[in-house]
Amino acid sequence: MKHSPLQGIRVVDFGHFVAAPGASQALAELGADVIKVEPPEGDWVRSGTSLGDAILRSYNRGKRSIALNLKDPRGLEVAERLITDADVVIQNMRPGAMAALGLGPDRVRELNPRAIYATVSGFGLHGPSRNRPGLDIAAQAESGLMAITGEMGGTPLRVGTTIIDAATAHVLTEAILAALLDRERFGRIAPIEVSLLEVAVHLQSTEWTSYDLTGVAPQRRGNGQPGVAPAADLIATTDGYIVVSGYSAQHWPRLCDVLGRPDLATDPRFADNEARVANRDELLVALSDALGDRTSEECVQLLAGNGVVVGAVRSYDQVRSAGDVVAGELFTRGECPDGGPFDVVRMPYRLGAQHDRAVRRVPRLGEHSAEIAAEIGFTESELDALLAAGIVRTENDAALAGRSVGSRP
Repeated sequence: MKHSPLQGIRVVDFGHFVAAPGASQALAELGADVIKVEPPEGDWVRSGTSLGDAILRSYNRGKRSIALNLKDPRGLEVAERLITDADVVIQNMRPGAMAALGLGPDRVRELNPRAIYATVSGFGLHGPSRNRPGLDIAAQAESGLMAITGEMGGTPLRVGTTIIDAATAHVLTEAILAALLDRERFGRIAPIEVSLLEVAVHLQSTEWTSYDLTGVAPQRRGNGQPGVAPAADLIATTDGYIVVSGYSAQHWPRLCDVLGRPDLATDPRFADNEARVANRDELLVALSDALGDRTSEECVQLLAGNGVVVGAVRSYDQVRSAGDVVAGELFTRGECPDGGPFDVVRMPYRLGAQHDRAVRRVPRLGEHSAEIAAEIGFTESELDALLAAGIVRTENDAALAGRSVGSRP
């Protein structure tokens, strides 16, 4: 029998963008009942843009949607009833916005002392930037990540994906699971705070510790690890690029033997790691000469087959068809709000063969408004009044209004 570890846990998600919805998505995949609270016009990801649609599909599967006007006292009452039944409340509005609506942590504690209140902010809730809006790119910039990303002598570069948003979703999930366990084992209710800035700094822990030890700040240097060689160095092949690491006292001689150049292991320029770092440009020329007449796949087979760390730089098309990705079933089929299929990246872990890993559909805007209202005690006549006043909207109201709620690709 399939099982879901978080079955019976209810999460009320006031999140938008990636970090908060990404965490509630992870909880939904573990079996939690996640209720996505959206404004009557819908979360901005339903705007019909390709970016919005991608975020909607990636981070909102398996949730239930209620469309609710929180700025009206009647809508606030609906939200309060939702919170009364919740185990977890997640939000990443601007600092102070939830409190201004009457749904700050103190009010939630009054409504439901057992609810875990999880907040995501851009820069934390205690410093001078606590009221600033924060997005992934701002955290990349202000954490030092962009300062160390790019070519030597070039301009700072952002990482090629919203890595801080995505990492924050994982960190928030980790914190929520810990808080749920803390509540169940010890009866403690711990509020959670996670910021994009903190996560961005934390992801660079090795670099920060090195900086503390040496007093030398990391610099942009393109590919290659600054203190060891060859390490993460880029080598051109006949059809692309590979990265190679073989800097340890054990791996360097092995790499030289595999390449048919045992002389490189004893060459004074490359005999130890310090020498290889000092002569990195010459080292890369020697490696390129030895590998450059092969394809990337031939290099991978040669080096990996002899215990040398190597990776081919693959395009998205190549990744999708890569043997390990296919065997790991990393890509699976999801369902759009209208039931149309799309490819989606599943959560990158397994919890045994009995874990329910079914990929669920993205909800339509307000699809579950009526059933959720009934679950929290609203009568049919009360719901009709809320619908008539535009406080609550159902999927039919959204469709009549012409609101984009997601479609087939």
